[in-house]
Amino acid sequence: MRLANENDVYRIVEIYNSTISSRIATADTNEVTLVSRIDWFQKHSDTRPIFVEESDDNIIGWVSFESFNARPAYHLTAEISIYIDSKHRGQGIGSTLLKRSINLCPSLGLKNLVANIFSHNISSLALFEKHGFTKWGELPEVAEMDGNLYSLSILGLKISTPNKQNLG
Repeated sequence: MRLANENDVYRIVEIYNSTISSRIATADTNEVTLVSRIDWFQKHSDTRPIFVEESDDNIIGWVSFESFNARPAYHLTAEISIYIDSKHRGQGIGSTLLKRSINLCPSLGLKNLVANIFSHNISSLALFEKHGFTKWGELPEVAEMDGNLYSLSILGLKISTPNKQNLG
């Protein structure tokens, strides 16, 4: 896992766009453009970074930390998102990225992580729950895609100081 740079944005967008048609991983209903994601990328910082995972010099997944809320009192909390290339899902990459990301939280000044996951995205819910996230809430039928209503689960994790055994 390494810090993403602007040269990675094309591949980040490509992986993200590959999830849109499934209606399971994002509320975007049309592909996003590279131009629209440059601004998004540039809004990230040292305390709200984007990381990529590579295999054979090819980006196969990414994770981003974003401000949970722009108001200053929420500075201890970030929203985390993980996207994996379709050819590499189910191989433990998401689990590795999530574990590493959780362990980075103290150095990012974070005490809480929040993940917004569609309630029908069983595999993502299971991944986050495996790493200690619990359900902090649900927004029933807040998204409409293709004439169907979907609920959003809000998962959260209180960050504790990592121990050296969990830094994997």
